[in-house]
Amino acid sequence: MIRTRTMRRLPLFILVTVLAFGVDSSASTFGQNADFFIELGAIPLNGVEGRIDHFGFDATRQRLFVAALGNDTVELLDLSADRVTQEIKGLRAPQGIGFAPESNRPAVANDQDGSVRLYYGTSLRQTAKIDLKDDADNVRYDASSRRFWVGYGEGGLAEIDPENAVEIADVKLESHPESFQLETSGKRIFVNLPGAGYVGVVDRQAGKLTRKFTLKGARANFPMALDEADRRLFIGCRSPAELLVLDTETGKTMASVDIVGDTDDLFYDATNRRIYVSGGEGRVTVIRQTSPDIYEVAGQVGTAPGARTSFFVPGTQTLYVAVPHRAKQSPEVRVFKVPPTK
Repeated sequence: MIRTRTMRRLPLFILVTVLAFGVDSSASTFGQNADFFIELGAIPLNGVEGRIDHFGFDATRQRLFVAALGNDTVELLDLSADRVTQEIKGLRAPQGIGFAPESNRPAVANDQDGSVRLYYGTSLRQTAKIDLKDDADNVRYDASSRRFWVGYGEGGLAEIDPENAVEIADVKLESHPESFQLETSGKRIFVNLPGAGYVGVVDRQAGKLTRKFTLKGARANFPMALDEADRRLFIGCRSPAELLVLDTETGKTMASVDIVGDTDDLFYDATNRRIYVSGGEGRVTVIRQTSPDIYEVAGQVGTAPGARTSFFVPGTQTLYVAVPHRAKQSPEVRVFKVPPTK
């Protein structure tokens, strides 16, 4: 199915003025805190029902993959045209999406049948189906090895070779893994294990769990981001709604900050030294990083009820937030731009 409706946009003269000259700190656009984001509009997800989960990104072709979990589809957004151009149907509650740029191949993880399905990136024709049995969830791509890592089931991380479409390694964990992050200059994977109440540290070369970082003061740890340069791990918790900052060498909790409730995604913006946390309460919490150990809430940006998941593209300084269909609230992906520094 081809979607043709284009993104709602700001009037051109307003957009040009905003991006060229910055924003007065006392002003706001669409009710947002314009110090941090300008809302450019929204890309409609016509006909998409139910919960929307995580995103995948093709930087070369500027394509955004959206896991429409409740709709059993993946919606493909062409960001150069600001519209949905393709759709993958017949999925089983898709949750996570990864993308291998070298082979132009997306991987889609499904909750209900535990499958990871591989596709040709242009035609979106399915090329393989790997059975992980149950609850295939978050997906990450390891550019150094050209492999996918997928969290699944009651406690597992699977390593998948997309070229040969086979599972080549399996790491056993104590509970279902939620968000996880791969080091780029090391061999560790940091994994949120809310059922076990800690962050697991996996040696991906040895294929085993090597350490446990116990969380203090909060639990229900779902989203995660990594500041590898400063050796800091950001953990989004739901009970209570807090961001925990952990030292990646010691596991010690260095700071905590109140955040939006019902969070499911968070991202670290190294350029501006900020953290963006999206939550189902209908906000994005913006946190300022003064130093590796000092953090404060800089502002809150309104989104929509149920808008738990998001995706930040550092190269374009753009945040995409998934909004589900609820009553008169239309399904869409809202687009927020970080304004230029004055």
